[in-house]
Amino acid sequence: MRLYPLIRPALFSFDAEQAHGLALAALKTVPKRLPRHDPRLASRVAGLDFPSPIGLAAGLDKNAKAPDAFLALGFGFVEVGTLTPLPQAGNPRPRLFRLVEDQAVINRMGFNNHGQASAHDRLARRERQGIVGVNVGANKDATDRTADYAAGVARMADVADYLTINISSPNTPGLRALQEAAALDDLLHGAMAARPDGGPPIFLKVAPDLAPADIDAIARVAIDRKVDALIVANTTISRPPLRSRHAGEAGGLSGAPLKDLALERLRDFRAATGAVLPLIAAGGIASGADALARIKAGASLVQLYSALVYEGPFLARRIARELGALIAREGHREIGSVVGIG
Repeated sequence: MRLYPLIRPALFSFDAEQAHGLALAALKTVPKRLPRHDPRLASRVAGLDFPSPIGLAAGLDKNAKAPDAFLALGFGFVEVGTLTPLPQAGNPRPRLFRLVEDQAVINRMGFNNHGQASAHDRLARRERQGIVGVNVGANKDATDRTADYAAGVARMADVADYLTINISSPNTPGLRALQEAAALDDLLHGAMAARPDGGPPIFLKVAPDLAPADIDAIARVAIDRKVDALIVANTTISRPPLRSRHAGEAGGLSGAPLKDLALERLRDFRAATGAVLPLIAAGGIASGADALARIKAGASLVQLYSALVYEGPFLARRIARELGALIAREGHREIGSVVGIG
């Protein structure tokens, strides 16, 4: 019997942000042992060996308190953050909402975190095992946000297996303007220059709310600046039909309603990059079939977050089992042969 459906009503009796905190606290009890992964799901992306393509998206473990617990739960990789150079409180509460009827979440957190120094110390103390990426952002009141990203790359490089430049959050005013070609080129130039020699790969996380011209421009700049992978995509400010009473809340929408848009945007970036850049899919992934659809559309890896709220902490293991069974049924021996086959 699955335990989480029995626990979920009690967890949902708390405010969404309180429940998030309780869940992170509970992870302290998880033994920090890496699980065995299906060898068919292993792949090499951006010079890193991923034991499974199922990853944890940034936003759940903002302050790098539990990456090893998430790895032990079956994730092939974990991304912590978003972390800013200085601590910041984020936006006023309430700022996180469950849309239960829609299997969705709306957040307007605003990069609330304890700052890069705190997370760096925590990551430096852990035994390096598994793949842990660090997602970096700019402080809300920064006078030079490009400099904030360069500072984050330099500060966190020695404790990260990869770094993600997050310019896709809708909850820091003006941040998405950094996706404009000239601003993005300047930002990536600074970030790449700040990476130490031999430093980790740098990924770029983009929004799903992009016009075709924006997609082409981002792809061109990312290739020119030798970004190692694109994460497609963050939450959306668009609003498909929703049933929840929280449907009108401001912020980024994630979960099931984002699935079609995120898949469409992934296909757009696959075409725009000519398949020369690895893609990591996020948004509305809740099953092995969802993961397989993204991989066939061109993603080498996928990331989860909102689905965990509704499906529980062992979702990564279930998706990996389903994905392994699906590719075996289709006659594939390893996940790499599925990437981009349509």
